[in-house]
Amino acid sequence: MLETLAHQVNENPALVRRGAAMSASFLIEIGDRDFHVAVDRGRIIGVEEGPFIMRGWSFAIRAPEAVWAKFWEPFPDPGFQDIFAMNRFGHCVVEGDVDVLLANLRYVKDVLAIPRRAPNMGAAHG
Repeated sequence: MLETLAHQVNENPALVRRGAAMSASFLIEIGDRDFHVAVDRGRIIGVEEGPFIMRGWSFAIRAPEAVWAKFWEPFPDPGFQDIFAMNRFGHCVVEGDVDVLLANLRYVKDVLAIPRRAPNMGAAHG
C-alpha cells in the first residue's frame, strides 16, 4: 500500500503545501512490517521498509494489518475512519512525540488516507 506514497504526495501541490511546516519522520507499523516515512517541508523524501535498528522517528502509529486494511477501505466503518478513532477503540497505538503529530495532523491524516482512494475516483475528476 505504501510503495507509491511518496509519488502520490509529492505530485499533489495542495498536500505538499499543507505539510510545508513538517520536517520530521514517523513510523507506520502494519502488523509485523515497519515503514519509516521521512518528510521534508511537506515532501516525502523516503519510505523505507524495516526492520530498523536504532532508526529515529518523531511518532509511530502501530496497528495489525487487518486494522490498516479496514482503515484503507474507501468508506471505513466507524472506529476505523481516523487514527484517533482507531486509537480510542484500541485498534492502534500512537506513541512518541504526539506534539509533532498534532502540529501536522491534517497533513498526516491526508497522507495516511492516500491508499483509501475509492474505485473510479480519478475518472470522476478527469
